[in-house]
Amino acid sequence: MNLLPPGGDVIAVGLIFCLVYLGMVLGGLPGLRLDRTGVALLGAIAVIGLGELSVEAAAQAVHLPTILLLFSFMVISAQMRLGGFYGAVMRRIVVLKLGPAGLLGVVIAVSAVLSAVFSNDIVCLAVAPVLAQACLRRGVNPVPYLLALACASNIGSAATLIGNPQNMLIGEVLKLSFSAYLLQAGVPVLLGLALLWALLAWPLRRVPAGQGAAGPAAAGRTAEAGAQPAGDDDPAFDAWQTAKGLAAALALVGVFLFTPWPRDVAALVAAGLLLLSRRFHSSRMMAGVDWELLVLFMGLFIVNRALDVTGLTQQAIAALAQAGVDLADANTLFGATLMLSNLVSNVPAVMLLLPAVPPGQGLQAGVQLALVSTLAGNLLIVGSIANIIVVDAARKCGIVIDWKTHLRTGLPVTVGSLAVTWAWLRWAA
Repeated sequence: MNLLPPGGDVIAVGLIFCLVYLGMVLGGLPGLRLDRTGVALLGAIAVIGLGELSVEAAAQAVHLPTILLLFSFMVISAQMRLGGFYGAVMRRIVVLKLGPAGLLGVVIAVSAVLSAVFSNDIVCLAVAPVLAQACLRRGVNPVPYLLALACASNIGSAATLIGNPQNMLIGEVLKLSFSAYLLQAGVPVLLGLALLWALLAWPLRRVPAGQGAAGPAAAGRTAEAGAQPAGDDDPAFDAWQTAKGLAAALALVGVFLFTPWPRDVAALVAAGLLLLSRRFHSSRMMAGVDWELLVLFMGLFIVNRALDVTGLTQQAIAALAQAGVDLADANTLFGATLMLSNLVSNVPAVMLLLPAVPPGQGLQAGVQLALVSTLAGNLLIVGSIANIIVVDAARKCGIVIDWKTHLRTGLPVTVGSLAVTWAWLRWAA
C-alpha cells in the first residue's frame, strides 16, 4: 500500500533515484559510510519500504538471467584463480627472452584474451601482484606493464558479451547473438590493443632487453617490497583444477557460439559442475563471488524500475528528444554513453541508457553501448574497477602509479580507441 499522498510517489521516487545516482557519481553519500553498493541497496529498500514497489514487483524488476550469468562466471573465475592459472601464466610470460616491447605485446595480448572470457576485474585481481613482483625480479620497471595489464584488460573485455558485467547485462537484456556481437566488436578491440601497444612501446624502443623504461636502478628500489612471498592470493598451480576451469569456459564459449541454449542456464550448469569438487570446499569457491557487485545490480534494477513505473523515464527521454538530444540517434547515444560512464560508472550508465535503445536497433545500439562504456573506463583510474585493482596491487609492492601517470596512457588510449570505434560503427552501419 502506498504510504504517500497523491503525487508524492513521483516526488519520492524521483528523489530516491537522484540520491542513488548521486551516490554512483561520488562513490557514496557525504557523511555516511556507504559505498556504491550500499547506496543502491538502501535505494531499493526505500522504494519497497515506501510502498512504491511491492516485494513481488521488486523481485520481478531484477533481471535474473543477468544475475545468474554474472554469478556463474564468478564461480568459473574463482576455479581458475584457486587453480593458480593466472599467476602461472604471468610468471611464464615475464621470464620469456624478449625485449621490452616484445614482452609488453605478450602481456597485452594475454591480458586481453583472458579478460574476454574470465572478466577483466578477476584477471587483474589475480595477475597484477604476480606481474609486479615478476617484473621487479627481472629488473624491469613494472609501471608500463601494469598499465598495459589494466588497459588491455578493459579493452579485451569489450570483445565478448561475457567479458565484463555491463556487457553481460547488455547481451541478456537486448538478447544479442554472441557470435554477431563478437564479429562487430572484434575489429575496434584489436585496433585498440594495437594502439595501446604502440603508445606504451614507444618509450621502450631504446631500452636494452632486460631493462625497463627507468632502468634497473628504479626496479631495485622497490625489489625488496616486491620480493615478498606470495600468499593465498597467488595459489600454487594445479594442472587438474585449471584444466577443469578451462574446459568449462571453452565449452561455454562453444555453446554460446553454436547452440541456442540460453547463456545464463548453460553458465549456471557449468558453475554447478565446478562446485562438485573434492579439492576446493564450496565456501572457498563462493568466496570468489563478488556478492557486492550482484547486490549493486539488483539494487539498481529495483530503483530504475520504480522510476519507470512512475512514467518519468519515458518522459525524460521524450523531453530530451524535444530538446534536440535524441538518444535513439547513434551519435547522441555514443556521447551520452561516454559521458555517463565517466560520471556514474559504466554499469549504472548502461542501466540508464538501455531503455532508450529503439526497437529494431538492438545489435547496433548494444555493440555501441558495450564498446563505449567499457573503453571509456581507461580514461581515469576511477573509471574502472580493473584500474583500481592494478594501482592498489602496485602500491602494495611499493610501486606508485598516480593519476597523472595513468592519465598519460589512459587519455590517448581512450581517445584513440573510441575514435576507432566510432569510425568502425559508422562504417558498419
